Amino acid sequence: MALKTGRGAEAPPFLVMDVISAANARAASLPPGAPGIIRMEVGQPSTGAPRGAAEAAIRALNTGAPLGYTEAFGLVSLRERIAQHYLDHYGLVVPARRIAVTMGASGAFPLAFLAAFDPGDAIAMAAPFYPPYANILQALGMRPQLLECDATTRFQPTVAMLEKLDPRPAGLIIASPCNPAGTMLAPDELAAIARWCHAEGVRLISDEIYHGLSWGSVAESSAAAFSESAVVVNSFSKYWSMTGWRIGWLLLPEDLIRPVECLAQNMFISAPHIAQVTAEAAMDCREELEGNKAAYARSRAALLAGLPRAGFERIAAADGAFYLWCDVSALTNDSAAFSAAMLEGAGIAATTGLDFDRGRGGRFLRFSYCGREADMAAAPERLARWLGR
Repeated sequence: MALKTGRGAEAPPFLVMDVISAANARAASLPPGAPGIIRMEVGQPSTGAPRGAAEAAIRALNTGAPLGYTEAFGLVSLRERIAQHYLDHYGLVVPARRIAVTMGASGAFPLAFLAAFDPGDAIAMAAPFYPPYANILQALGMRPQLLECDATTRFQPTVAMLEKLDPRPAGLIIASPCNPAGTMLAPDELAAIARWCHAEGVRLISDEIYHGLSWGSVAESSAAAFSESAVVVNSFSKYWSMTGWRIGWLLLPEDLIRPVECLAQNMFISAPHIAQVTAEAAMDCREELEGNKAAYARSRAALLAGLPRAGFERIAAADGAFYLWCDVSALTNDSAAFSAAMLEGAGIAATTGLDFDRGRGGRFLRFSYCGREADMAAAPERLARWLGR
């Protein structure tokens, strides 16, 4: 007799993870001395946790003190340090009790979605979008409502788009800088969206995990500055270069503090103690982190100069994060097959746009430039040779 499976078993794959597997297999098959694979498929900083953070982890391990459960919302000292970050970076006074330390941003999203929404609720988001937004919502029985965005709106939603939604969605997810396009909402645009959501009873979820990685064309601002009902998601994975430590946080509105705490107690108990110690120390490693950011900026500049000469001429405004969203329709309408051929022929791994936009993604590729700086500088020439430019 066939056994029942739940709706979570129908969650679509996160295709970039398949690209990682293919790139690993290709790298393993190369003969000794062959040029290696240039990894541009995933937002995985090549720099690793800052040295001062790693040393804090070593000290914590060497003391022999137990590293056990913390409060569900995390170490008080880490939450207070995050609250200080909001004052230092945004000029916002945020009580530490509104901060929930989570198992990365990936652990933050289910907590926020379950606390704020019900099965069947529609949650709007711009397309292209970060795939787990939609995949997690669907696994929880909620409905992603896609707003098709393009270069004319800088791949970001607008209040005009939201006004056309009837009935209103239960929520809206925004990201600035966004993945995959790297574009940002200007402070006045973010303020208008946040205030519209609050006035219309639409719960705003603001993904701010790429804050700290913006390139000067648009100022960074937090949705928390403009709405008392917004939920803010952040992570130590990107600017702080701590992907493998799986540590992030939520900045919660008052009405969701206890609901999220109860969910966190039951689903995760707490984020790993050692990762929390490391994250707190990382927040004081600004000099090293700004050095990492400078390397990303140089890689960005090299790619923006070199990719058009290699045939990748239509690139979204790269205001922040560490991605380039390229319209490759002049080269292919099947970016999945094109990326597979590029891995095989050029030794460069990139992500098909189908991960981020199921309808139009066949015309797009996403290149990540947070890998080794020398690799990023070499990529355009490799691509040009492969394409016969």
